[in-house]
Amino acid sequence: MSDAARTRIAVLGAGSWGTALASLLATNGAQVRLWARDAEQAQAIDRDHQNARYLPGIALPETLRAGSDLAWAVEDADQVWLVLPTKILGEFLAEHAATLPRSAIYVTASKGFEPGTGRRIDELVAGALGDVSFAVVSGPTFAIEVAHGRPAALAVGSRDRAVAETVADALRNDHIRCYPSSDVVGIELAGGLKNVLAIAAGVSDGFGFGANTRAALITRGLAEIMRLGEAMGARMETFTGLAGLGDLVLTCTDDHSRNRQFGLRLAKGESVEAAVAGIGQAVEGISAAREGHRLAQAHGQEMPITEAVYRVLYEGLPAREAVAELLSRDPRPED
Repeated sequence: MSDAARTRIAVLGAGSWGTALASLLATNGAQVRLWARDAEQAQAIDRDHQNARYLPGIALPETLRAGSDLAWAVEDADQVWLVLPTKILGEFLAEHAATLPRSAIYVTASKGFEPGTGRRIDELVAGALGDVSFAVVSGPTFAIEVAHGRPAALAVGSRDRAVAETVADALRNDHIRCYPSSDVVGIELAGGLKNVLAIAAGVSDGFGFGANTRAALITRGLAEIMRLGEAMGARMETFTGLAGLGDLVLTCTDDHSRNRQFGLRLAKGESVEAAVAGIGQAVEGISAAREGHRLAQAHGQEMPITEAVYRVLYEGLPAREAVAELLSRDPRPED
């Protein structure tokens, strides 16, 4: 029996990304249990080998099991993958800390920060579970393409290189490449803040400003994330890699991106509430804009694009005025 086949993995969160990852891990030979809060959804996935709500028409491996009993899902798990919305993750970990095994490697594939505190996911896990092994998976990937088996590349970050390699090995196959990293802070910052920039790119495209403006937003947005990352001890090369530039370009330019779609809707005049309802899934960039604003202030960094998105979402600044203010800023030397 291969190492992959002996690996027991619990994937917590049966949305599109959690389901796609569970399918990939099971296809690679791991024994995977997918946990869903909704018992009817879990039963349907387990019975029909399909997540009709989030990945309709995608056949899931018959070896993939699904259920709504958390204790069953994490029983004897070697790895516990956290693929829940970041806004509820801290509360979830605190509520279920007694059920979650300390011997497992905890892997986050969610992006963003805890609302109200700005804590990263590694900080949430450590706060609830103590000194457990931890890894973060990030990169330019859409769930639907991973579910279809299309080629992709991911960064796997852990302060313990052996942990990063173990998680990467569970993901790798003939169409998924994984690159280990030790920069957990950089990967999490990049993954959270790129969603804010995707909202800005959606607004820009919604106003018809074109490819030139979008490219400028991506470039200057990356620069402001890098400034914050440097202030927080991240490595600069992380931001020019898969978890940084790669994910940023994908999220800002492709219409599979919920955050980009949200920005497009704002440009059409929809309210925040109506835009979120129209998308029908979590838009992580909304809370990330507030926490990015908080982090920028705490670390004394100017982040004008993040600040503009924050003001549109939380201070009622009209999107067109936000764009005008960005364009009227005094230029500074790029170097």
